[in-house]
Amino acid sequence: MSPAELDDLRGRTRAFIREVVLPAEPGPGAPLDDATRDALRVQARDAGVFAPHAPVEYGGLGIPIDAWSPVFQEAGYSPIGPAVLNIMAPDEGNMHLLYVAGTPAQHERYLAPLVRGDVRSSFAMTEPHPGAGSDPRALSTAAERVDGGWRLTGQKRFISGANGAAFAIVMARTPGVEGWDEGATMFLLPLDAPGVTVGPDIHTIEGAIAGGHPYVGFDGCFVPDEDVLGEPGQGFRYAQVRLGPARLTHCMRWLGLARRAHDTALDRADARELFGSRLRDLGVAQALLADSVIDLETSDAIIDKTARMLRADPRAGEGLSSVAKVHCSEAVFRVIDRAVQLCGGDGVTDALPLIQYLNEVRPFRIYDGSSETHRWAIARRAASARSREVEAGAARLDEVTP
Repeated sequence: MSPAELDDLRGRTRAFIREVVLPAEPGPGAPLDDATRDALRVQARDAGVFAPHAPVEYGGLGIPIDAWSPVFQEAGYSPIGPAVLNIMAPDEGNMHLLYVAGTPAQHERYLAPLVRGDVRSSFAMTEPHPGAGSDPRALSTAAERVDGGWRLTGQKRFISGANGAAFAIVMARTPGVEGWDEGATMFLLPLDAPGVTVGPDIHTIEGAIAGGHPYVGFDGCFVPDEDVLGEPGQGFRYAQVRLGPARLTHCMRWLGLARRAHDTALDRADARELFGSRLRDLGVAQALLADSVIDLETSDAIIDKTARMLRADPRAGEGLSSVAKVHCSEAVFRVIDRAVQLCGGDGVTDALPLIQYLNEVRPFRIYDGSSETHRWAIARRAASARSREVEAGAARLDEVTP
């Protein structure tokens, strides 16, 4: 798409969300029912805004990752917008991974119906303690080699979207066999396969992701060789292919919601009068509004830079996506929290949806790696990069001359 076509897509998405999706939103905290979602998706297809990120050959619009953010932010202006446009987690990230690592047969069986919105999916990596969580090396779900495929055993938890999903991409530890490296492998597994148990459910404070976050168990599930995603033993490498962009698209969607919260605060600051002045003219309110503008603009900038880098140099982009994820997850919370404060008593009631928004974005500081885990990785990368520079001849800057 040309820049003019991308700008047109953003404008049409903006109009569709405001004119069609916002009036159809359920009440604060209520889930989007499937019938309403499907009806809205028909209208999204008719409007030419459905699955903007997905490959054209499977029904998407095919825009590159460095053009996603403006469209994703417009969709995220409504909590249900990403689901309507089929750009919601975990499906959006699974589409990307399937397209990159999948075979033509896997594209037809799994990717195509996912892009069309015929099915939902999940990504099964997180496990009960002491299994994999922030540290994927603790992966305990295992697959053993059997005739014609693999047999999968283990338990996962917090598997977003698993209730009602057609299939999961499952991460399991695999031995080094038949020339394949020991490590982790990704498997495509229908969730109605023998040996799969979905549940019990885990109740969380947010509800935008359809299908919840239940436990999922695998009791000797057979996965044929044709349903191995990518090369055996390379699951951790493929996980980064998925997680780098997936972290960033979370930032895009939630930044759109933060913009709506900020607009709500601006409207209240313009309409409310206190102590003989409009709220917008009082210094304490101006400080809150200004800090929110700063958070919105810096988040937008780091998202844009990371998206460009992910397209040009995916490995470097994956590292920067950690920076973007930490900054944006904390910034969007601050923006929405300030909006609550500026709206006073109404901000903490269901009369406005701001508390719902706060509940939706708070878990983002944990999902896709906690802020603490990302800060650890960011610091390690920075220290290692500087050490290499010094080893290559750069002068140390901390030395003090006696």
